[in-house]
Amino acid sequence: MTRLSVNLNKIALLRNARGTDYPNLERMARRAIAAGVHGITVHPRPDQRHVRFDDVPMLASLCAAYADVEYNIEGNPSDEFLDLALAARPDQCTLVPDDPGQLTSDHGWNLDGDTTALRRAIDALSAAGIRVSLFMDPDPAQVERVPDTGAHRIELYTESYARAFAAGDAGGEVERFAAAARCAAGLSLGVNAGHDLNLFNLGEFLQRVPGVIEVSIGHAITVESFDHGFEGTLARYLEILRG
Repeated sequence: MTRLSVNLNKIALLRNARGTDYPNLERMARRAIAAGVHGITVHPRPDQRHVRFDDVPMLASLCAAYADVEYNIEGNPSDEFLDLALAARPDQCTLVPDDPGQLTSDHGWNLDGDTTALRRAIDALSAAGIRVSLFMDPDPAQVERVPDTGAHRIELYTESYARAFAAGDAGGEVERFAAAARCAAGLSLGVNAGHDLNLFNLGEFLQRVPGVIEVSIGHAITVESFDHGFEGTLARYLEILRG
């Protein structure tokens, strides 16, 4: 069964919008765990516009109390980010090639050039016992370069699939993801996926893309909770994952 990791960024954005602690991030994480999710994801950005740096250790302690709940921290491997991740010791660190002021993640790693700094970051995280995943476009030629970095998994950046699905023409696009996933499996890399997956498009993606270990979903869960409630939305995702 594919695992569901709930990204709390948009919940934190709502909290920060009023300068209060409402909604409380720890309480929402506990509600997600009680609903049966398998992980908690955060993506602290340099401007701290949603998840703040001081949220990271709090959620690390919370997830550590649950043997079957993983903690995933996403971000660009700057020195500040690496210090934060190494102190929190999450189960997984997903490295994303974001610019500091980027609105949202919009591309995977290009591993054609000099990867010395990236490999140094992966080595440091791996030495601390942290699984490392690289945010990647569905390009087998790029996926083939991932083992040289020392990363353990890839996270397929799924926005192009979501756009194709919304346009009613996901067939060719989802095959690109399936090919990338098969390539990763052949290299003994685990496969995660995330970005713009939702209740409508997730089922087809998982049916056609083999071996997806984990999906990370946050924006859609927050929006869909207006229709189904938070727990009701999570229950719908877990049913998709089971079926």
